[in-house]
Amino acid sequence: MLSSARNPSTATYPPVSVILILKPNTDRASESFAQLTNHLESLDDISFTFHDVHGEGQVLTEVYLLGDTARLSKEAMASLPCVERAVRVQESYRILGRHGEEDRQEGFDYNGVRFSQDDLHVFAGLCAVDTPEHVEIMMKALKEHGQQCTRMGAYKPRTSPYSFQGHGASCLPWVFELAGKYDIRVIAMEVTHERHIDEIDEALEKTGNPTGVMLQIGTRNTQNFELLKHVGRQKRHPVLFKRGFGITLNESLNAAEYLASEGNPNVVFALRGMKNQGGDPHRNMVDFTHVPVVKRLTRMPVCVDPSHSVGSRHSSPDGLLDVFHATAQGVIAGANMVLVDFHPKPAGALVDGPQALRMSELGWFLEDVSIAREAYLLRRKAADRALKTNN
Repeated sequence: MLSSARNPSTATYPPVSVILILKPNTDRASESFAQLTNHLESLDDISFTFHDVHGEGQVLTEVYLLGDTARLSKEAMASLPCVERAVRVQESYRILGRHGEEDRQEGFDYNGVRFSQDDLHVFAGLCAVDTPEHVEIMMKALKEHGQQCTRMGAYKPRTSPYSFQGHGASCLPWVFELAGKYDIRVIAMEVTHERHIDEIDEALEKTGNPTGVMLQIGTRNTQNFELLKHVGRQKRHPVLFKRGFGITLNESLNAAEYLASEGNPNVVFALRGMKNQGGDPHRNMVDFTHVPVVKRLTRMPVCVDPSHSVGSRHSSPDGLLDVFHATAQGVIAGANMVLVDFHPKPAGALVDGPQALRMSELGWFLEDVSIAREAYLLRRKAADRALKTNN
């Protein structure tokens, strides 16, 4: 978790900071750690926070220095007790960015599931929760296909005020209980107001914490900065952050940084298509070529949302639905998560029924994802061979 230290003065400094990466498994009760903390506290006009990155088999602590850091010597900071190396940051995405450090630890574990730029998870489920029967059919099918993640929309922001807005808190207890029954470990669930987090936490506690929730920030709230700050301050749940459908990639990445700057860097960045008439006949212009771009610029795992990009069940002469093709484009480019709509009865779905895949297509869809993933891994192996030969 992130813990705050001293605040700098109100002076304005250049947009620079320093990140100190401590030696793995540094003991915060040790004398050397106390020496490091005492030294940082002695620095004028500098604030610092600690963040623990939980990796496979080790805990890596990063210290973020903010304020008048331009005067600090990188070499001197790297020589401090417990410090393995220092990274100077002079660009956006201070916490989530790579800053030329390709080997900085990335990813996070949540409720027994690993999320990183090397993993892939499919979150198939209901765009909007409607009935317990449909939720159970979905979760049972996921269990039968070896899946432990899903999407379930309880709170639905809609373009029209007269459209179904979701069941809200009333459906949470039975959604969470069914998730526990079928060993669903993580549910992606959109929140549109800070009180929704409290309602989710309360329902989880009342049902015995049978599952985990990844809080989703939808495209309409990408620049709702007060909501982002509130979601960032809570440390319990990771966040699925959707790119804004009418703003630049840089603007969306900076918005995601709001979450990390408030204390929660466990963020998955989702590409869901852009509003552009050039994307017709799809609902949005598919932007999945940005998968490697986001992975290059940041340490965030990258999600693709083919359902909201395509917005239909149209298929091509080869028999493959456009949603399948869009998914494959994202996965073969290295996506780490797929958010996709399924429904037991798409024609009766309360939200986005025309784009939902059918339960009979779940096995086919997962097989197609596996084929695309294997192609991506083969591409990586070919790239490794080529780089070794050329170097």
